[in-house]
Amino acid sequence: MKQFRPRLSENEYAILQKLKQKGNRVLVIGDLHLPFELDGYFEFVKSQYHLNNCNKVVFIGDVIDNHFSSYHETFADGLGGGSELKFAKQKLKKWYKQFPDATVIIGNHDRIIMRKAQTSAIPKEWIRDYKDVLGVPNWVWSECHEIDGVMYEHGEGGQAQIKAKNNLQSTVCGHYHSESYVKWFVGNRSKLFAMQVGCGIDKNSYAMAYGRNFKKPVIGCGIVIDGLLAYNILMDL
Repeated sequence: MKQFRPRLSENEYAILQKLKQKGNRVLVIGDLHLPFELDGYFEFVKSQYHLNNCNKVVFIGDVIDNHFSSYHETFADGLGGGSELKFAKQKLKKWYKQFPDATVIIGNHDRIIMRKAQTSAIPKEWIRDYKDVLGVPNWVWSECHEIDGVMYEHGEGGQAQIKAKNNLQSTVCGHYHSESYVKWFVGNRSKLFAMQVGCGIDKNSYAMAYGRNFKKPVIGCGIVIDGLLAYNILMDL
């Protein structure tokens, strides 16, 4: 398998090698929208986990798509609710096997069924947890999560550069499929970064038809080292 490496300056690479010897090395996995992930994205992410000596994993949200139950127009010839969920769970198995201990940020697509329950006035007691429905008992699902002073959230309501300013702390986001960057904000006494990590979707799937006329999605993942160094790695397509 081809190895994917980030494009870093010599100074950044030297810092990376030093930091990789200790502390937290977080792999940030982009929106998957299962079962509509891009072929090869799993292998790409798996290789980055090992190449960058990662020891923590964060899924940045929208692990599943729930297209069948979207609040927007759905594809008439697409999978029904039971079939799409079954297919998504089948695809999710390899991710859970590879990354059995991970934090999953709850995205707007993950939340669709919960929203439908609220729309129907169904009490929470009737609803099962994400980990129970999807068969991922060790994954921790959260609206947001902090590691080494860096906030991880899905990104609804604004890209990472907006969220970082609002949070007054370094922030990592997904949600915007066509954006991937690290932007630094530096003051007299502090500095923080904003990271958009791209995604792992198949833009040709019927569930992504709404974005056919949008910018091309950025297929990639993010790495955050000790909360001090952040960089994106893009998949060669």
